[in-house]
Amino acid sequence: MAILQTENITMKFGGITAVSDFTMELEKNQIVGLIGPNGAGKTTAFNIITGVYKPTEGNIIYDNKNITGIKPHNITKFGIARTFQNIRLFKELSVLENVLIANHLRLKSNPFAAVVNAPSYVKQEKNMMEKSLALLEDVDLIDVKDEKSFSLPYGKQRRLEIARALATDPKVLLLDEPAAGMNPQESNLLMDFIKNIRDKFDLSIFMIEHHMQVVMGVCEKIYVLDHGITIAQGSPHEIQNDSRVIEAYLGVE
Repeated sequence: MAILQTENITMKFGGITAVSDFTMELEKNQIVGLIGPNGAGKTTAFNIITGVYKPTEGNIIYDNKNITGIKPHNITKFGIARTFQNIRLFKELSVLENVLIANHLRLKSNPFAAVVNAPSYVKQEKNMMEKSLALLEDVDLIDVKDEKSFSLPYGKQRRLEIARALATDPKVLLLDEPAAGMNPQESNLLMDFIKNIRDKFDLSIFMIEHHMQVVMGVCEKIYVLDHGITIAQGSPHEIQNDSRVIEAYLGVE
């Protein structure tokens, strides 16, 4: 049964159709990929799912609830977290502080409780610290917890962004080009990392990725967009051998 699905979503900007009639399903604990040439509409599809855009047509169904048009912060509260193609860390804050900030989404105390250091707030703060440290342990960043996030190597910045998303307690994680800018060794480590967090955190993962080795190595199902239109869907093997996909990427003589 699908935990996340889109039903014929279309996004138009004036006379331009960025995404047309896109329908997909993500089942519980599944890793699904979304690929396509530059400008195919992949990030627009992510932005629709996460509430950045309200689709011109169609619906987004999450956990049997219609979440179409809901604001991004409420989408996150429901249990859908994302990362971005361009890393968006709080660069001047430490690694630990970046993760702690995300924990505040689930904070139940009011501002007054924080000002007076109420026991309930102190307890929640302690729990947030313990949870953040455990997350950094899980993503192998505990040894750099006090370093400024901008000082980390690129691959570790990607891990930190994923850790920050995990701190919101998602059921569904959307990854926008997690392998962008990585060398082959980092990409290989990323594939294992994605599978490990899926299993450890009981996640369903929907990811955009240009790196075909990563897509084929971790995804169980793949959707292909070209100029906003779905031209193929299926297993990695089916996608690799689909003539429409080959044409979209390589062209025809």
